[in-house]
Amino acid sequence: MRTLTTAIAMTIALLLLTGIVYPLVVWGVAQVLFPWQANGSLVMSDGHVVGSKLIGQNFAAARYFHPRPSAAGDQGYDASNSGGSNLGPTNRKLIETSKAALHKVLAENPGTSPAQVPMDLITASGSGLDPEISPAAAALQVARVAKARGLSAATVRGVVGANTQPRLAGIFGEPRVNVLELNLALARPGTAAH
Repeated sequence: MRTLTTAIAMTIALLLLTGIVYPLVVWGVAQVLFPWQANGSLVMSDGHVVGSKLIGQNFAAARYFHPRPSAAGDQGYDASNSGGSNLGPTNRKLIETSKAALHKVLAENPGTSPAQVPMDLITASGSGLDPEISPAAAALQVARVAKARGLSAATVRGVVGANTQPRLAGIFGEPRVNVLELNLALARPGTAAH
C-alpha cells in the first residue's frame, strides 16, 4: 500500500511540475523577454490584426503580390492543416499541380516566359504556410502589381527592395520577401495610388 501511495504522490507531483509549473515559467519568461514572438508575431494595420509574420496567406487580386502555392488544407493556407503534399518528384498529381501553377503565373504576368518563373511560385513549401517568396519571385510580379495599382514599376521595385530581408548574418538562408509585409507597405498612404 505504501508503494502505491508513493507512486500516486510522485505522479501528482510530476504532473503539477511538468504540466503546470514548467509551462507557466516558460510562458512567463517568453512574455518578458520575447513578447512579440511569444504572442504569434502578429502584424497590425490600422489597429487590427491582419495576420502573422510567420504564416502565409492567400492574396489573389492583381494589385497584391502573390505568395507561393500552399498544400495546407483543401483551399491552402490552412494553419490547422499545415504540411506539404508529400508527393514525390515523379508523382503525376504533383506534376499536374506544378504545371497548373506555372500556367497561372504565366497568365497573371503577361510577357513572362516559363524559364523566368522561380520555383517558389510553382511549388508549395514543406509547411504549406511559407510567408515569404524569393526576391526573384517578387521581381516577376512587379509589372502586374504596378499596373493594377497605377504606380510606376520603379516605385514598386523600390518597395520590394525596402522589404527584402538579407541572409541571416550574411551567410545563413537566402534573401527573402515577406508577402504580407510587402503588400501592407504598398497599401501605406503615399505609396499606393488606390
